[in-house]
Amino acid sequence: MFDYLRGTITDLSPAEAIVECAGVGYALHISLQTYGELIEGEEKLIYVHPVYREDAQLLFGFTAKAERKVFRLLLSVSGIGPNTARLILSSLSASEVNSAIQSGDVMTFKSVKGVGAKTAQRLIVDLRDKVTAEDFALTTSGPADPMAEALQALVVLGYNRQSAEKALQKVRQEQPDEEVEGLIKKALQNL
Repeated sequence: MFDYLRGTITDLSPAEAIVECAGVGYALHISLQTYGELIEGEEKLIYVHPVYREDAQLLFGFTAKAERKVFRLLLSVSGIGPNTARLILSSLSASEVNSAIQSGDVMTFKSVKGVGAKTAQRLIVDLRDKVTAEDFALTTSGPADPMAEALQALVVLGYNRQSAEKALQKVRQEQPDEEVEGLIKKALQNL
């Protein structure tokens, strides 16, 4: 069973990442949350969840253990497959999913493409007892990658992803210990 892969991101798109580990390229299906934290050419540890079907063997990748845990919880709900779970995690963060489950917020799940009222209600009913406050704390705490946060902030500000990556890498080379705020400010000077 796969738990994680550590390797270089050789190809990246919003739905898929190719991770090269020891000369083997693994195709990972990813959420938009994970996509926002990956940079092509960077070495990264990615937690995986394998899905075996008659016609395919798929790997789903996550940069955070908490996101993978929520993905697995979503799969335990009848009618939720891996692609729907990935869509949910592309629209909502792991902490937003946990919060919506704990508060019984059907509308949050209905806002995700492909999730109707019945599926949203089933998600809440099936997972309410499985999601604890400890799970919620797990998804909202922990060290974050300053480069990924800075990149996401620059993209939200409207800058081109590739230009922002180059500017951030230049700042990182000049000052390797810079925090998120400093990375953003100095990258803006290079954009």
